[in-house]
Amino acid sequence: MKSTTLPMSSKKHIALVAHDSRKDDLMEWVRFNRDSLIQHDIYATGTTGWLLQHELGVPVHRMQSGPLGGDLQIGAKIAEGEIDFLVFFWDPLEAQPHDPDVKALLRLAVLWNIPAATNRATADFMFSSPLMHQDYERIVPDYATYQRERELRMEQFVEQELQTSTTNVPKVMPSSEDTLI
Repeated sequence: MKSTTLPMSSKKHIALVAHDSRKDDLMEWVRFNRDSLIQHDIYATGTTGWLLQHELGVPVHRMQSGPLGGDLQIGAKIAEGEIDFLVFFWDPLEAQPHDPDVKALLRLAVLWNIPAATNRATADFMFSSPLMHQDYERIVPDYATYQRERELRMEQFVEQELQTSTTNVPKVMPSSEDTLI
């Protein structure tokens, strides 16, 4: 598959998400990185967003709570190119009612090649990178070309099926006497 690049400006769009048992860890990390975080646009799911707004003192784009679709809203923003960076402190020891949504969110981060930190150490290393504060071109598969080629193949298939089905149709309609009862 061909590739393309998507620009990331020096002011990143960062999604911060944390399961309930990891919210304290995320808030501690946020306090440590406050001066850097407030230079970026912050997105978050429900309760995490509320906590972040109070901790950082800046507006936060708040989605629904994770179990109510917030993880999927963040995922949609990744697919639409609105999120550049994901910090998701999830709890691997506790089953979540929305585990499929969590998996989908992480899948989209990989699919669209955005940096994704799932624990504090990774977030620390990634956030301290010089790339965090400068323009960056991330390489992603050219999904638009892929989709166009796929649609063309589907159109060709449908056209071929229609031609095949019209050649197999009897030329003369049977009379009512010829039908079986």
